[in-house]
Amino acid sequence: MTINNKNINNAFYIFVTAHLLFWTLIPSVTNHNLPLDTIEALAWGSNLDWGFNKHPPMSAFFPEVFFQIFGSQDWVYYLLSQIFVIISFYYVFQFSKEILKSNIYGLISVFLIESIYFYNFTTPEFNVNVCQLPFWSLTVFYSWKVYNDKQIKFLDCFLVGLFAALGFLSKYLFIYLLVSIDLLFIYLIFFKKDRKFDFKYLITFEVFLVVLVPHLIWLNNNEFITITYGLARTGLEQSSFIDHIRYPVIFLFKQIGIITPFLILVWLLVKKIKFKINFKDKNLLFLLTINILPIVFMFLTSLIMGSKIRTMWMTPFYLFFGTLFVYLLQTQINIKKLKIFMIGFFFFFFLSPVLYAYVSITKDYKRTDYPGKEIAIKTQYAWDQQFNSTINVVLGDEWNAGNLSYHLKSRPIWEGFVQREKLDELKDYMCLDNVCVGSR
Repeated sequence: MTINNKNINNAFYIFVTAHLLFWTLIPSVTNHNLPLDTIEALAWGSNLDWGFNKHPPMSAFFPEVFFQIFGSQDWVYYLLSQIFVIISFYYVFQFSKEILKSNIYGLISVFLIESIYFYNFTTPEFNVNVCQLPFWSLTVFYSWKVYNDKQIKFLDCFLVGLFAALGFLSKYLFIYLLVSIDLLFIYLIFFKKDRKFDFKYLITFEVFLVVLVPHLIWLNNNEFITITYGLARTGLEQSSFIDHIRYPVIFLFKQIGIITPFLILVWLLVKKIKFKINFKDKNLLFLLTINILPIVFMFLTSLIMGSKIRTMWMTPFYLFFGTLFVYLLQTQINIKKLKIFMIGFFFFFFLSPVLYAYVSITKDYKRTDYPGKEIAIKTQYAWDQQFNSTINVVLGDEWNAGNLSYHLKSRPIWEGFVQREKLDELKDYMCLDNVCVGSR
């Protein structure tokens, strides 16, 4: 079959459709219960606010929208997660086609990142990391338009600000991408001086700030609890001198492990990895900014603060790695010899869901084996024996109470941990194993 733009676009849509179907169907069939982070997001979503004790609000908002439409059907939330993944793939594809000036190279760029753990095995669990993905790719895509177009458009600047804010409201680590892109523009405008400052740039900042205002007010009213939680997760308070060396080294080795399948595919693509870096290359400068600089900043964070970088925090950081490597190696790619690369791609493409299904079926005592529905049925039965009212409040930790909020037909609102004063506010209540349900 002749390779043309239509065939390449069709191949992309077949690929993302297959990805969506596999990663929606397999966890839906093999898991007994939704994963921890998804239940947690649904618990927060039952009582939507501009922030929560661990994270900003976006990762709770989208599951709640889906809950209002579909209710407590597990497959829906696996689908939601894959929708976020394939939106990010779509904009990686569009960006790659533009910067590489080749549709086939754009497709290869997406195929390469499919091999990365973050975009296959971990995707069934909708959480703050998955929630960032489309906004990360959209922010990069429209930042590229502002960076590349001779005439800066108001709409592009507006969209950069909007998607940057939504990404930041998904997880604060989004700031690593934003700082990297901002530094690039500051360098070009004030140091290299190869472009003039345009007041349209301020539109991006204004939109970003306006979208964040409600969350910033919430943060102030809640003693910056999400920031405190994030710092606590790094282990910063307990860090010692050796941690300034140990954690950065661990971080680097983990990143190498994560991208090993990716590097294998790159090797299959060109056989010999050899490239030159020209910092005067405008396109390469942008690619290094969005790919390497955020990782460098993360490494420096660990090095300077002696903090532990959790592996899953890096989820969106590798979205454009395929684009970067294809750009650097494009002169060594022989399109006529793609067969071995495609064999490798299909191997990883099918291996990940098979491994996921195997682990899900054979390993016991996982969160996804939790009998959430059964516990909800028993809780409802015990409640009905004592009260005639409807359960509309649940108290406890996000996992146990969140499962009840999700599985009970009355969809009670999660109102945090069990406290005496909260119980006193309820008309009826019943407590079982550190979880309380009640009626107002």
